[in-house]
Amino acid sequence: MSSAVYEQRRAVLEAYFDRTAFEAWSRLTSDAPLGRIRATVRAGRDRMRATLLDWLPADLSGCRVLDAGCGTGSLSVEAARRGADVLAIDLSPTLLDLARTRLPAGLRGSVRFQPGDMLDASHGRFDHVVAMDSLIHYPAREMAGAVAALAARSRGAVLFTFAPRTPALSVMHTVGRVFPRGDRAPAIEPVSARKITRLLRASGLTTARTQRIASGFYTSQALEVLVS
Repeated sequence: MSSAVYEQRRAVLEAYFDRTAFEAWSRLTSDAPLGRIRATVRAGRDRMRATLLDWLPADLSGCRVLDAGCGTGSLSVEAARRGADVLAIDLSPTLLDLARTRLPAGLRGSVRFQPGDMLDASHGRFDHVVAMDSLIHYPAREMAGAVAALAARSRGAVLFTFAPRTPALSVMHTVGRVFPRGDRAPAIEPVSARKITRLLRASGLTTARTQRIASGFYTSQALEVLVS
């Protein structure tokens, strides 16, 4: 069951990504030219996506995969190319509309884009779950709770990312709170690797591979959670 903090933060994210940030994310996730700062973010996200895909089986034929917080669907497309049946969930119907236009015709029967909450139990069970940068706006305890809920519905590993607590990210997080609320994106919540690992293990989960990607203004860390 999701907490009140999770529900409140989810509502903020839904409003932000469905309206305020649509144009920026549309450009960031395309091949359009970007400024220097956003180009580093795109490069970092590309490297992180490649890392998570490397951790998935090369052949996903017959596997059901949840892309939790799929955005414009880049990871969903790659998973489907490996043979997966992908349920791609996101809070933003607008981003999902864009994802549908970008989906190659040959994969339209393999990816279903659906608006909603990634934790909704009605989505059923999966062989693999991936949540790339979709939990970075939640505090550590809510993040761990969300991962545990996803793990309860997965037969295989849950792969997710968090914003590691580094001096640079902590400063950016603090400075961001100075700006008026209407002028800034929902805050990223820096989390220490030790803390999120401890919380997950307290829920009975086992952590395995981890990889940090740093590219200019993008820093994110992938963590693999094994399901026994």
